[in-house]
Amino acid sequence: MENGERKQAKILGFGVDLMSFSEALEFTMNRLRAGQGFQVVTINPEMIEIAKKNPDFASVLNNAELVIPDGVGIKLALKIKGINQENIPGIEYSKKLIGLCAQNGLPVALLGAKEEIVQKAKQNLLKEFENLNIVYTRNGYFSKEDEESIKNDMTAAAPKAVFVALGAPKQEFMIQELKKSMPDAVFVGVGGSFDVWSGVVKRAPEIYRKLGLEWLYRTLKEPERFKRIFPALPLFLIRVIIESVFQKKGY
Repeated sequence: MENGERKQAKILGFGVDLMSFSEALEFTMNRLRAGQGFQVVTINPEMIEIAKKNPDFASVLNNAELVIPDGVGIKLALKIKGINQENIPGIEYSKKLIGLCAQNGLPVALLGAKEEIVQKAKQNLLKEFENLNIVYTRNGYFSKEDEESIKNDMTAAAPKAVFVALGAPKQEFMIQELKKSMPDAVFVGVGGSFDVWSGVVKRAPEIYRKLGLEWLYRTLKEPERFKRIFPALPLFLIRVIIESVFQKKGY
C-alpha cells in the first residue's frame, strides 16, 4: 500500500489485499505506531460463502482495513484471475505480529477458545517471546449479556493488538464492537489458532504447508472437516471461474 493506495482484487464481490507477508506486517506495524487501529480479516472461501448469505457479515468484510489471503482456496481463486499472490496464513501472520509486539513493547490481548486452551496458549507465548506483555485473557464461552463487561475490561487493560478466536463470523462481529472503544488497537480474528499455540492441536508438517496442502492434512486428521470442504471448495472455485469469464467478456 504505497502512498496510501490499496491494491486489491475482488473475489465474488469481496476485496482481498495484494501484498507480501512482510508487507502485511509492515503495514500493520506502521499503523500501530501511528495510533491508527484497524481490523484484519484473514479471509478464506468459507467466510466468503457465509458473507454471501449474511449481509451484516458482508459489510464487515468489505469494511475491514486489511484483508489477507489465508489458504489455498483464495490463492487458487486469485490464480484463476491471473494473479500470483503469496498465501498469508492467518496463524503465521498473527504469531509474527505477537513477536513484533513483544519487541516493540506493545501489550496484547487474547480472547476466545476454552479456558484451559487460552491459558495454555498464553503460557506458551510468554515462554516463546521475551518481554511479551499479555494484559488481558478471556475464554470464548460467554453470553451476549457478558459482551459489555468484556468490552469494558479489555478497554481498561488497553492492549494494542487483540487476537480473537471465536470462529467466523462471531469473532468478526465481536471485533466490530471492541473497535468502538479501542480505536488505536489492531484486531485479528484467528479462528482455531489458540488450539495450535496451546499445543493441543498440531499444525501440518512444513512440507504440507509449502505445497499449500495444509487443508488436506487437517482433513485427514479430522475427517468431519470433509463435509465442510466438499463440495463447498470446488463450487467456490467454479463460481470464481464463471465470474472471471464474464469479466473478461465485459459483462
